[in-house]
Amino acid sequence: MKIKDMKMKFLFVLFSSCLCFGQSKPEQTLPLYPVDHYIKSVSNLNTAAALELANRMTKAASVKDKKVSLAILDASGNTILMLSGDGVGPHNTEAARRKAYTALSTKTPTLLLLRNADSNPDTKNLNSLPELLLLSGGVPIWYKGNIIGSVGVAGGGSPENDDWIAKSASIPEIGISTTK
Repeated sequence: MKIKDMKMKFLFVLFSSCLCFGQSKPEQTLPLYPVDHYIKSVSNLNTAAALELANRMTKAASVKDKKVSLAILDASGNTILMLSGDGVGPHNTEAARRKAYTALSTKTPTLLLLRNADSNPDTKNLNSLPELLLLSGGVPIWYKGNIIGSVGVAGGGSPENDDWIAKSASIPEIGISTTK
């Protein structure tokens, strides 16, 4: 038994040294860069801004004697606010959201996008992308040259009305606008 115990001790010492050497690999580290090399700050519309924009668009719609559905998205495409206008068809709520998404993702008012896509054979198939909706009434929202969200309007009775109402979504007093 003594020889067997010695063999076990020898094997234990032999293998434990292998384990120790196996763990001694130097840790690899990333070169240190300033934090802005890894993180990007993004400005976003918040709920208070969304409510104010909705109020301004609703007032603009009432000037044309229209009730519309509205969607307001933040810079990441998350829905902040959706309103379904009284008596407006239920399909308009989803249309407003998709118009807002289209304006956000393309950084282009949807009426302009529609007209440009229609006149260019290379971009006519944009409407085949699942979330894009090439109808007027979607506009990006800008602050200090950065896109911070978007709005979509549906149910205004014409492409021009939807576009005009959507473009009323600005708070120029603090620099929030539908133009860059």
